[in-house]
Amino acid sequence: MSVERTPVPSPLAGECGRERSERPGEGSFTPSPASLTLRVRSAPSPAWGEGNTGFRKSSPKQKLVIKARALRMRMTDAERKLRFALRDRRFAQFKFRKQVPIGPFIADFVCFEARLVIEIDGGQRAESLTDKRRDRRFVTNRFRVLRFWNNDVLSNLEGVATVIAEALALEQRR
Repeated sequence: MSVERTPVPSPLAGECGRERSERPGEGSFTPSPASLTLRVRSAPSPAWGEGNTGFRKSSPKQKLVIKARALRMRMTDAERKLRFALRDRRFAQFKFRKQVPIGPFIADFVCFEARLVIEIDGGQRAESLTDKRRDRRFVTNRFRVLRFWNNDVLSNLEGVATVIAEALALEQRR
């Protein structure tokens, strides 16, 4: 023996908040009290592990990582050009990472195998005390620091690559 069921029509667009009538098979909808009140939607929760909602205080290290991620997304033209030359172990089989937090500072490019930090600076960074502190910090952590101007990278990438290759060859000999 089979039981026939009467299909209940699906709600029309915009009527999802209404409850169905109690009578089976009846296609009418009656508004529920919940659908008559104004609903305030909260923002969807971020994906697992994403973002800082502001409920917890972030540590200085977390703030530095967030800033490094933002810098990776907004690279300058000179950084982008040098990144293309250094990426995928194309450069003497050494792996370079970009915008890496080291201590309280963020290095533009780092090769951990060769303990080499490459900084690319614009004209506003000339004789900066912060850069001197950064260099001291990197040197105390046994990194070698190479600094290049933006216009050197943009106009003379071959010369910059030669200096980097010499530094890497010197490190390989050690």
